[in-house]
Amino acid sequence: MKTYLDCFPCFLQQALRIGRIATEDEHKIKRLLDEIGMMLKDIPVENTPPETAMLIYQKVGEIIGNADPYKEIKNETTRKALSLYPALKKKVEDSPDRLMTAIRVSVAGNVIDFGAPRDFDIEKDIADILIRDFAICDYRKFVSYLNRTDKILFIGDNAGECVFDRILIEELKKPVVYAVRDIPVINDATYDDAVQAGIDKVATIISSGTKAPGTVLKTCSEKFRALYDRSDFIISKGQGNYEALSNGNRPMFFLLKAKCPVIAKHIGVQDGAIVLKGINVKETH
Repeated sequence: MKTYLDCFPCFLQQALRIGRIATEDEHKIKRLLDEIGMMLKDIPVENTPPETAMLIYQKVGEIIGNADPYKEIKNETTRKALSLYPALKKKVEDSPDRLMTAIRVSVAGNVIDFGAPRDFDIEKDIADILIRDFAICDYRKFVSYLNRTDKILFIGDNAGECVFDRILIEELKKPVVYAVRDIPVINDATYDDAVQAGIDKVATIISSGTKAPGTVLKTCSEKFRALYDRSDFIISKGQGNYEALSNGNRPMFFLLKAKCPVIAKHIGVQDGAIVLKGINVKETH
């Protein structure tokens, strides 16, 4: 997915939001906005949004001097998500279609996004998503690919959200490799965040090697790219990964809530819609 003109003011809003989280020094925040504004004029629209965002968050670290301003927020959201785990796990166990309900739970976790320009209420949003219709639902294809794969590459998104992904992984009943970001960026999950969520109990955790808030393949490690290239069933969570991988050539299923009108339009759904969308997949019998 390319960068649209509507993305540019959003980049500045993200920089302002993270600047205010990281420091109370208005002069540093003003300098951050000035430098990012100058930087944006040289950003080609052919770049994916996560490529641009990677440069922005590197600049935040340079100017603000805080490489992980969301650290405590990530810890707090993971603790909150873990408190909800038993009730959500029971909801899956009591469901007539456990896998479908687990997918809904995983998508519900995608509301935990501090990069999106809107607030969220975890419990309220979860309750809504568990009963809402999917705007796109390639569930039969998902099951078809699941039934004939030996291993799953699951590309995670945000800290806290990992807890909801864990519930889905427990229902997949196949070996899973769970990929996270290499370093802190926004509230995206790193290795430590995934372990805090208990992912290490149900999957093998690896770093994709990217420093971007999305799986930009050319910035990923050689080890991850090799794994990606040989994977025949990939689950990709969240908007950043959709932006980075929607033009990919591997069989992949995107699980997300559209929290941005630009991304919603690109997918072909309404803003706020929930999506289970397959690419490079076909239903088999």
